[in-house]
Amino acid sequence: MAFELALIEIAELGSLWFIIQWLNHLEESSNSKPTRGRVSMMPIGTPRVPYRNAAEGTWQWVDLWNALYRERVIFIGQHIDEEYSNQILATMLYLDSIDDSKKLYLYINGPGGDLTPSLAIYDTMQSLKSPVGTHCVGYAYNLAGFLLAAGEKGYRFAMPLARIALQSPAGAARGQADDIRNEADELLRVRDYLFKELARKTGQPVEKIHMDLSRLKRFTSQEALEYGLIDRIARPARIKASAPRKDSTAGLG
Repeated sequence: MAFELALIEIAELGSLWFIIQWLNHLEESSNSKPTRGRVSMMPIGTPRVPYRNAAEGTWQWVDLWNALYRERVIFIGQHIDEEYSNQILATMLYLDSIDDSKKLYLYINGPGGDLTPSLAIYDTMQSLKSPVGTHCVGYAYNLAGFLLAAGEKGYRFAMPLARIALQSPAGAARGQADDIRNEADELLRVRDYLFKELARKTGQPVEKIHMDLSRLKRFTSQEALEYGLIDRIARPARIKASAPRKDSTAGLG
């Protein structure tokens, strides 16, 4: 019984690799001959976790990100460039096509990114039939903070110690004077669009947003709540050990 309980406990750590290593250790320990000590290290790469297929009622091993996607959870955790943006867009569009009646959960912990790829994510969020909840779990700076505020009203969350920062979008232009002028005009057009959308999402006057974001403005979770960037500060509830576990949840209700 103790052996079976130990196997179950190790399996819950999220990888079959631990079980194999542990069994190898037991085999070496049973050998009467002295053996040289060996250091076992965590495998490099994405961990594999057990995932229950609700339709078939079976368990299978999948990589961690695959398991989260199946729960309609998407992470933005790095600088947003064209390649990364396309991955996020493709995932959102696919999940929306499977079932547009359920929410998508966009978890944000990153510095923002390039202007056009970030705007592509915003436009896609607004065009999906599935409501998109946003959740800041670490920090959301610049355009990542804008995406946080762009979530479905009532489903924009931040952790108590999360940090949010916003400022006017910036760009770099090279070439002849006319090219630089055209680039500057385009940047101002995008800035005005962003500020109008932010005013619509937060309820703040556009003039106030222009004034506040003329320089980098930082928000605590409470300040972001008061400003209208989020709807609630997520405070993890204390769950008793005997409490039943939900079959599917992404932490946003």
